[in-house]
Amino acid sequence: MTNGNDSKKFKGEDKMDGAPSRVLHIRKLPGEVTETEVIALGLPFGKVTNILMLKGKNQAFLELATEEAAITMVNYYSAVTPHLRNQPIYIQYSNHKELKTDNTLNQRAQAVLQAVTAVQTANTPLSGTTVSESAVTPAQSPVLRIIIDNMYYPVTLDVLHQIFSKFGAVLKIITFTKNNQFQALLQYGDPVNAQQAKLALDGQNIYNACCTLRIDFSKLVNLNVKYNNDKSRDYTRPDLPSGDGQPALDPAIAAAFAKETSLLAVPGALSPLAIPNAAAAAAAAAAGRVGMPGVSAGGNTVLLVSNLNEEMVTPQSLFTLFGVYGDVQRVKILYNKKDSALIQMADGNQSQLAMNHLNGQKMYGKIIRVTLSKHQTVQLPREGLDDQGLTKDFGNSPLHRFKKPGSKNFQNIFPPSATLHLSNIPPSVAEEDLRTLFANTGGTVKAFKFFQRDHKMALLQMATVEEAIQALIDLHNYNLGENHHLRVSFSKSTI
Repeated sequence: MTNGNDSKKFKGEDKMDGAPSRVLHIRKLPGEVTETEVIALGLPFGKVTNILMLKGKNQAFLELATEEAAITMVNYYSAVTPHLRNQPIYIQYSNHKELKTDNTLNQRAQAVLQAVTAVQTANTPLSGTTVSESAVTPAQSPVLRIIIDNMYYPVTLDVLHQIFSKFGAVLKIITFTKNNQFQALLQYGDPVNAQQAKLALDGQNIYNACCTLRIDFSKLVNLNVKYNNDKSRDYTRPDLPSGDGQPALDPAIAAAFAKETSLLAVPGALSPLAIPNAAAAAAAAAAGRVGMPGVSAGGNTVLLVSNLNEEMVTPQSLFTLFGVYGDVQRVKILYNKKDSALIQMADGNQSQLAMNHLNGQKMYGKIIRVTLSKHQTVQLPREGLDDQGLTKDFGNSPLHRFKKPGSKNFQNIFPPSATLHLSNIPPSVAEEDLRTLFANTGGTVKAFKFFQRDHKMALLQMATVEEAIQALIDLHNYNLGENHHLRVSFSKSTI
């Protein structure tokens, strides 16, 4: 591909520890390697601006846009030996500060570069693409965007690293919450790895029957990680500060799981992505998927809720709010301490969910605290004893959202949000009626939208999350006439 002069121009074999340069000298390439594969080595680190392949000598020169990118690349690959076609290759700084290539001779390489750059800057297909399309789309980017649906159990950055590392070296991960959904961006060293991971993992569950991965290529081709902590990590730069990132997993939960794991040896409880890790066993059990008769699935079903507004709170209001995250069996407001209550859920997974989502939220103007209780059950008062209606048994309530296995409600569990999802609206009820109804709960209705396809459903946005919580407590199961009881839940959408 290159003529004699070209090779001569690059005669000087580069030294490994030469001065940094944005041009890198790559040696010991397998004979049949293509430009694209060599360019892919550089892509995670920044824009690749030029390439020269010396086919006969199994060498190449790769020019990056900046020296900084080249330094990051060399540092990374000195820790993790790069392989092309299963052969180790060697990368070092070149003596050249830039590549002057004879364009006519290097046409093919330039064409490949242009194509790669075009793909890098082009938009990636949306998640709506059909499988056949996305299966043939070339790997756009080494960065994947991961959304986790049905997240009944906290998924940590380490769990993602463990799963995705099966498909190649993971360089960086950033996790965040967007539209009330846990998302992550994960960067491989090579778009090919990203392609393989997407094909293999999209649609899979991390744990049995929950935590479904939805994977797309990201528009980004390089992630910029500032801190190494529970929310983000750059595996190429162990020297980064931890910033002030809060641990993603509440220490109380971590402790609870550490305690459970010793009790749980659950064979075969994990799903396709068997994660060899005690927390995962706890997760599977906590997800209540493990049928062990007489054992409450994965831990405490009873929650202790404190700092309640004792003037306002009732067993019914706690039943309604906690019922968003599970089927509340019993509620007891403590006789001697009326700002606290015990709430018994149907299983340990539900109590975990309710705790994760409701601890720290505002109810009747007070920030409530939710923790796991030592109690195994909530005792009902003895026959004939009046406890002023502080204890209530909801075991046979028709309002449980999760009684039916596989119910749609399992897929629509979201943290408290200002936007509410309304359903079961009768045809005679108009937007104005609903706006008035919700304004009467003491808040401000900011926005309202009927679903286009289905007027039985709507989104309604209150001014704050606290107002939305109040409206849900007051109006879930509200009788709108014509035997239609309004259903209210938190939404991940915004209007």
